[in-house]
Amino acid sequence: MSQVVLKLTLSAITTMKKHYEPYLSTANPPGSVFCAKVSQCTITAYKSGKVLFQGSNSEREASKWGSPAEKQDSSKPKASGILPSHFEGLSVIGSDEVGTGDYFGPITVVAAYVRKEQIPLLKEVGVKDSKNLKDDAIEEIAKQIKEIIPFSLLTLHNEKYNQLQQKGMSQGKIKALLHNQAIGHVLDKIAPEKPEAILIDEFAKKELYYQYLKGQSVVHKENVFFSTKAESVHLAVAAASIIARYAFVRHFENLSKEAGFTIPKGAGPAVDKAAARLIKEKGEKTLPKFVKLHFANTEKALKIVRS
Repeated sequence: MSQVVLKLTLSAITTMKKHYEPYLSTANPPGSVFCAKVSQCTITAYKSGKVLFQGSNSEREASKWGSPAEKQDSSKPKASGILPSHFEGLSVIGSDEVGTGDYFGPITVVAAYVRKEQIPLLKEVGVKDSKNLKDDAIEEIAKQIKEIIPFSLLTLHNEKYNQLQQKGMSQGKIKALLHNQAIGHVLDKIAPEKPEAILIDEFAKKELYYQYLKGQSVVHKENVFFSTKAESVHLAVAAASIIARYAFVRHFENLSKEAGFTIPKGAGPAVDKAAARLIKEKGEKTLPKFVKLHFANTEKALKIVRS
């Protein structure tokens, strides 16, 4: 069996785990961070920083993330390319997405433009990494910043997501298309003004991102940067994430109303049970509207129903 071993930082491994979220295995080897299975390749990432790619497609899959000799600094967010100096103080379009790792609920992608003059105001409002905010705080902040900054919100509901996925489109490509489109909408809104930079919360390496967009009539590349933990790099990404999270939560609440019970977030065991309940009460045919069918949770829920 062909195999490749990369030595990466924990920050890079976190990005990888996010990328492979729909393909994660529930059985992880001892000492591992995650194990995922994609077409003709199994990826196992270890706490030591080693990532093992096994299978006939191992070299191609590993090439998305680096070479065996590549090393990165995990102490800070990692950018694809060198960011301009004093980046945090520039006028920037930031782009982020929510919902890609959740079995229930849509994917929401937001691009938001924060002018340098607005940065102090957004800090005063409470804009920061949305992972450190509870849903009620996100709602309050989102309602305020939606009136302050230009943004574009795109929502990909599950029925359309499942159609695209079943046609062979990967989640990575879906996200790239949405980010590119949202950024374009904001550029149109602020024209003829141009941002000093565009920052995308990195879910794929720069080269792979543009590979996903190959064939698109318009691909935004001018002054575009990618970074892990981009919410801590510029407030524009934090603002985009907050609006995306707010929209996601609202859609989630609507789905719960349609289901007749509170749907849990994430993709853990509680989600399996909720999906099984949905199948029992409303039938398997309703799943495409509520869930991302290719997640392993679908089979787990069906097993619960059959047991």
